[in-house]
Amino acid sequence: MFNSKVFVAEFIGTFALVFVGIGATIVANGDLVGVALAYGLTLAVFVYAYGHISGAHLNPAVTFGLALNGTVKWMQAIFYWLAQFAGAILAVFFLKTLIEPLGADMSKLLTSGILTESQPIMAMVLEAILTFFLVNTILFTMVEGKGGVFASWAIGATLTFATLFGFLFTGDAINPARTLAAAIFAAPSLTSVYTYVVYFFGPLLGSTLAVIVFNFLNGTAEDIEEEEDEENDAEEVVLAVE
Repeated sequence: MFNSKVFVAEFIGTFALVFVGIGATIVANGDLVGVALAYGLTLAVFVYAYGHISGAHLNPAVTFGLALNGTVKWMQAIFYWLAQFAGAILAVFFLKTLIEPLGADMSKLLTSGILTESQPIMAMVLEAILTFFLVNTILFTMVEGKGGVFASWAIGATLTFATLFGFLFTGDAINPARTLAAAIFAAPSLTSVYTYVVYFFGPLLGSTLAVIVFNFLNGTAEDIEEEEDEENDAEEVVLAVE
């Protein structure tokens, strides 16, 4: 069940995504476009590079959705999660070691926005919506196989616009590995209930909804014909009664 190539690909990809994304947040001095592009382009590159090896989930919420959908097995998902959390934690550790001696503002490691504490339910809903967009794109491009060579760029673009919109409101984590890694090195967020309600439950909820919508919209031709037959039968019954 354990696949060392998948583990290494997810570890490296998640490390890169968190290292570059949070690093850009620290050094960008409020340049939101730069931060969004850092996340989106990094994800696009690694989906293109490692997509054929592991699917390049790089996000526990994505893996959760693909396990729900049956794309990966639940036992496989455990190793995905181990790789993703380990990669994210090591990335933040290196960032902290690299940047803290330079006097950088390490509070930027924290995953938070203007809604996180003032309106946590709304923050959770926003994280769910943005995660829905991301997982929805992955399902209809990578999983469905209709995105071709542009799948990675569609996925990266989705993360880019999600970051552009959500960063101010929630810090736009939509990635529990990134959130937990930052929380470990930026106390007291590790013990904060918002970390789990907003940044764990929200993305998992959004991922679940994306799978439900994908399965609904991606019904087979047999399903569609069966529904049409049922509708026709119902119409015939109504006509017979009349």
